Amino acid sequence: MSLHVLAAIYCSLGRFDEAVPPLERAIKVPDPTRGPDHSLAAFSGHMQLGDTLSMLGQIDRSISCYEEGLKIQIQTLGETDPRVGETCRYLAEAYVQAMQFNKAEELCKKTLEIHRAHSEPASLEEAADRRLMAIICEAKGDYENALEHLVLASMAMIASGQESEVASIDVSIGNIYMSLCRFDEAVFSYQKALTVFKSSKGETHPTVASVFVRLAELYHRTGKLRESKSYCENALRIYNKPVPGTTVEEIAGGLTEISAIYESVDEPEEALKLLQKSMKLLEDKPGQQSAIAGLEARMGVMYYTLGRYEDARNAFESAVTKLRAAGEKSAFFGVVLNQMGLACVQLFKIDEAGELFEEARGILEQERGPCDQDTLGVYSNLAATYDAMGRIEDAIEILEQVLKLREEKLGTANPDFEDEKKRLAELLKEAGRSRNYKAKSLQNLIDPNARPTKKETSAKKWSGLGFKF
Repeated sequence: MSLHVLAAIYCSLGRFDEAVPPLERAIKVPDPTRGPDHSLAAFSGHMQLGDTLSMLGQIDRSISCYEEGLKIQIQTLGETDPRVGETCRYLAEAYVQAMQFNKAEELCKKTLEIHRAHSEPASLEEAADRRLMAIICEAKGDYENALEHLVLASMAMIASGQESEVASIDVSIGNIYMSLCRFDEAVFSYQKALTVFKSSKGETHPTVASVFVRLAELYHRTGKLRESKSYCENALRIYNKPVPGTTVEEIAGGLTEISAIYESVDEPEEALKLLQKSMKLLEDKPGQQSAIAGLEARMGVMYYTLGRYEDARNAFESAVTKLRAAGEKSAFFGVVLNQMGLACVQLFKIDEAGELFEEARGILEQERGPCDQDTLGVYSNLAATYDAMGRIEDAIEILEQVLKLREEKLGTANPDFEDEKKRLAELLKEAGRSRNYKAKSLQNLIDPNARPTKKETSAKKWSGLGFKF
């Protein structure tokens, strides 16, 4: 117990790195087979260690600790105990954060089953589970099921007189309607929530600003740019003069969403200012390094599109450094490495670009497989880099692999196919070879499910080599 207290003191001081060793020692002390007290100590230790690692941005290690804690709890209490249900939901939320939505859905379903068995129908616990399930369904593109869960959660909250929670659910329902392009219904849901938040929390509360942002996005999507900008300005007035109790995470999140709207209406400089402000708010907050890395990656993309390649490379490099420190190996990390490689290409740092593309390839192959569009984009970039480095045979090998994947598994309707085929022919000609190509029928070549992917090629330097952003 003293090790747990020591770790808690370190955490309260923001010294999370120093809290990890005592907790790693603490989880080795109890023996769950020796009774409930040991099991409770082991469970608490794993959960506390998981929380600490999460604050350090080490999500995968954090989830491993939660999984072990849940395993110990189930062995001690059984699979249907209400406390197990709470831990399942906690772990499901961690899976959502890690974008492991299938695992999150499985655990959330288990949580719902446990709460149904131990609670009254339409309980607050069930409502919370359904709100989480709606987030998971929305992330997976299953909007109809997400809407169903939200409606049931709203009914439970109405029955319990939870007016503010009903308004929060109305915002989520509006988000689903917007995803389904049911814009009139989305506006109605947002306006309902806005009325409640203004009356219950005040007109300058950050929840009011968050609804303004949702309305701004909706009007932008429907082409009403004047209304969209007006709602952005209303939200910014609230975020720039926050009321007491507003967290920096709320402000930073709102500014980030508004920046995306400004970026989409071709105001990148204003968007960059908002992202920089978000970063400044988060930079001293523990557990926000991964979030800051995400902001830096977005800034890198904007710098790149503005032709500010040195700034883009620096932003991507800072993001990569933070993600490495957090032990990140996700597909997102692979995409950022690819983007940094492209910035290096524009700066004629071809060797560095090649290393980045190679690392991105390894990560994306593992996380998404060779047929994913991001993985194929990295293959193409790596082939172009090898070509620029004079490694013709390596470039040929990659392009042959890409064309084989497209022909055999993806279909050739994608416009990139002809570009890649032409590039391969040029390289083979340069190498004095020809491709052993067996023609296939049109029926086999065209994938009815294929859809074109928007890609930006570098237009000024190395444009003939076919780099893809």
